[in-house]
Amino acid sequence: MDRPHPARFRPLAFGDPMVDLSPDSPLVPVRQPRQPHRCSDPVDVLVTGATGLVGNNVVRMLVSRGESVRAFVRSHSAAERCLSGLPVETLVGALGDATAVQRAVDGARIVVHSAAMVHCGWRHYEEMAEANVAGTRVVAAAARRAGARFVHVSSVDAIGLRADGRPADEETPPGGMPECPYVVTKRDAEAAVHEEIARGLDAVIVNPVYMLGPWDWKPSSGRMLLEVGAGKGLFAPPGANDFVDVRDVAGGILAAAHRGRCGRRYILGGHSLSYLDAWRVFARVAGRMQPLGLAPRPIVRIAGWAGDFASLALRQELPVNSAATLMSMLPHNFSSKRAQTELGYAFRPLDETVADAWEWFVTRGYAKAVRGREVMAR
Repeated sequence: MDRPHPARFRPLAFGDPMVDLSPDSPLVPVRQPRQPHRCSDPVDVLVTGATGLVGNNVVRMLVSRGESVRAFVRSHSAAERCLSGLPVETLVGALGDATAVQRAVDGARIVVHSAAMVHCGWRHYEEMAEANVAGTRVVAAAARRAGARFVHVSSVDAIGLRADGRPADEETPPGGMPECPYVVTKRDAEAAVHEEIARGLDAVIVNPVYMLGPWDWKPSSGRMLLEVGAGKGLFAPPGANDFVDVRDVAGGILAAAHRGRCGRRYILGGHSLSYLDAWRVFARVAGRMQPLGLAPRPIVRIAGWAGDFASLALRQELPVNSAATLMSMLPHNFSSKRAQTELGYAFRPLDETVADAWEWFVTRGYAKAVRGREVMAR
């Protein structure tokens, strides 16, 4: 099963531009993209979750390289907003609809499965299992039947943490993470991919770390930057994380599609920083006051428990809950040596990533620049 995959499209070089092909963009791609294809036509790449942070950046990178793209999305309205101006074929459907998924996959040479439900908390296991595990099983099975190369976008949360505090790698066994639904379902989704590999699927798994960057329409992981940029980052959590540009992750995903070995995991890592150091970068870019220091661990735990009780009263889980606060106190660090060696994976400076992400949020009205201070240019 540990075999290299033959080239199916021109490989991407890290640092390739992510071209904005919206109607008001001043940029022009190097090679004119193909026109959208009918569903019965062959297509280079199908991308699920194409309106999310990862999927949207993958689509834009593919389009900038002139590849034909089919996007599988949940709603017309999201597609109209997030894919406007892009020459891609769009199909609307649910991951649980095997017929719709097979129709989307048929004709694609490569399937990038980035669709997932993300929530850091103790609730919503059934919904997350349906989206993350059952949905992955449906898409992977469809890719196997179609003879397509399959790239599953997982998460480092599916991998364990090392007890000695050193960066974990692809072979680190599960453990050290809160067994919340997101962690469990991302791990089970990888197991579903391996079941299809055993049946003949040609697949590779990528595990990104904490991503920031443009085209974060929801927003997802960019909410941390938005909070600090709004002046709410006075005391940082006492843990650490790896921070990376989503555009470099998109490049890593396509490198894995081109060069990854079947059945292998590839951690797409980044800059290992404490939350305090990361928030200092966020505050500097946004023109806000620097964090005052670390929040004491007992206070963080109490905040998580308070969030749990408030969630019970409100009958909906709040972003601040004991699962999220437990995560925020962990040394969430991983090694991307395998991806760097086998895929040529690389990532840009964090200041550049944060500046581009913040500028995107400000330009599109998600955030306000501090009066008298322009968005920090790189």
